[in-house]
Amino acid sequence: MSGSRAEAEEKVGSRQRLQVNEYKENQNIACVSLRPVQTTVLGKTAKVYLVPFSLSNYKPDQLKRPKSLLDKNSNNEVACKKCKKAEIKKTCRRILTPKMEATSSKAESTLQKSSLDVHAESNKRQYKSTSDTVILSADTESSQDGDSDEGTTPGMDDFSGLSPYEKKRLKNISENANFFASLQLSESAARLREMIKKRQPPESKRKKPKKKENGTGCRRSMRLLKVDPSGVSLPATPTQPILVADENPLLPPGPLEMTSENRDDNSELFKGFLQTWAEVSKTRSKNTEKALSSIKSYKANLNGMIISEDTVYKVTKGPIFSVALHPSEIRTLVAAGARSGQVGLWDLTHQPKEDGVYIFQPHSQPVSCLYFSPANPAHLLSLSYDGTLRCGDFSRAVFEEVYRDEGSSFSSFDFLAEDASTLIVGHWDGSMSLVDRRTPGTSCEKLINSSLSKIRTVHVHPVHRQYFITAGLRDIHIYDARCLKPSRSQPLISLTEHTKSIASAYFSPLTGNRVVTTCADCKLRIFDSSCISSKIPLLTTIRHNTITGRWLTRFQAVWDPKQEDCIIVGSMAHPRRVEIFHERGKWVHSFLGGECLASVCSINAMHPTRYILAGGNSSGRIHVFMN
Repeated sequence: MSGSRAEAEEKVGSRQRLQVNEYKENQNIACVSLRPVQTTVLGKTAKVYLVPFSLSNYKPDQLKRPKSLLDKNSNNEVACKKCKKAEIKKTCRRILTPKMEATSSKAESTLQKSSLDVHAESNKRQYKSTSDTVILSADTESSQDGDSDEGTTPGMDDFSGLSPYEKKRLKNISENANFFASLQLSESAARLREMIKKRQPPESKRKKPKKKENGTGCRRSMRLLKVDPSGVSLPATPTQPILVADENPLLPPGPLEMTSENRDDNSELFKGFLQTWAEVSKTRSKNTEKALSSIKSYKANLNGMIISEDTVYKVTKGPIFSVALHPSEIRTLVAAGARSGQVGLWDLTHQPKEDGVYIFQPHSQPVSCLYFSPANPAHLLSLSYDGTLRCGDFSRAVFEEVYRDEGSSFSSFDFLAEDASTLIVGHWDGSMSLVDRRTPGTSCEKLINSSLSKIRTVHVHPVHRQYFITAGLRDIHIYDARCLKPSRSQPLISLTEHTKSIASAYFSPLTGNRVVTTCADCKLRIFDSSCISSKIPLLTTIRHNTITGRWLTRFQAVWDPKQEDCIIVGSMAHPRRVEIFHERGKWVHSFLGGECLASVCSINAMHPTRYILAGGNSSGRIHVFMN
């Protein structure tokens, strides 16, 4: 009793450890390889050996268990081996030898592939049953269905030996195979491939017409064939190089006769114009010790300056690059240098105003700098991009050549000496020239290479004339004329506060204690140059729109010669105006002209002793404010 009770408990425990495998339907597997499953029960390890199996090639005698597994059992398990072995054989024959014959030839291959899963499951169950503690699920199910004879092998059409789950699964597989076979998917796919196949049209190559050997060709020009009407070939004409005319040819060296382009040289008006220069040859000398007027009185005088239609006239052709006012207190004479190389003179005391304008052509390129000589007001010096510096002597009606360098382009100049005997000339390539007018010829005394890559303006200190300031691309340099070297001169002071391109830099006119610079960053800067040392401090920064664009001449802020603590600069504001600022940054005055001032005056100049302001725009027009 105790032995049967222990056997029953062992059987119940083994049934609780039953492993059930689930299968996926409709999964086609051509070849199955299963890994051995190790199950440890009571310290024993069961090894499962799996081999590929196919129902079509199955033979009942092929399935054999390894003897090594049976040899490992203990002596207590010998009694159970025979009965377990008999049960395993019965189960394997029921599961692995079903008599199935495919009713449809199309579903046969599908059933064979799906049977691999059934065989793999049965193999797992069979080889797991070698241990006493492992019982196959098929064995448990077979006890309910009943045992069949061990020697009989059912056919493929007899499903009585299979479990209900396997019967249902095989039935579903067969129905699915028949359903997909009825759909005729392979035939539909073949027809679809034929329908979507692109048919490339045959390439149609254009047949070239055959050339006719004796046919008449197309007509051609006899001129192009260089044949005369009789059929005789014409002689080849010698080819000559085409000379391209220079847009701005250099004028011949030497003095040029002063001939007006808008007047007759023999007219009485032109002769009278030349005679007026004898009256203005002597002017009052500047009184440097004169005290500056107060801002209140200065504003009052500025408020009295007005503009009218009689003080506006087109003097030159093209944009104005430079403006100069004659220091005479008797007559009002304005000079303007244009981009076309013209120099225009306007005598405002002459009426009508058309008769007081005279235009000359001493240069072939823009005139960037104009000054009346401080020693002889009848001399007007002009500098141009074409590499020439000329002096217009109106008493002799001639433009003398002071300095010439065809291999370079000049940008600015100033007088080193008060008698205008020596000059400093700035080049666009960054070099400088010292010119002595007392020596014969037009060659310079010394050519200096500066530390700047480009020089825009040059200005000399009004008191200590050995110092001069140059405006480069981004830096401002102050040099000592006594320490210049031909190779590479180093500046005494460098101002590097500017962030964009610089247009100009000028000393204050009376004492030189201030320096004003104009920069493209929309700022006017004023520096303290009262003590020229290693550093010049920045005093004031004035916000001002200096962006004129490519069609307008760039702004240049200049000092008022009468009031050296005030600067004059053009404006882009509407309505158009010319503004004056104090050195501390305060606004002082704006010159508004209404309809008479409808354009931007980029270049401006103030009379040294009188309250007269002349501004030039980019169309060659001069606007004069005077009281």
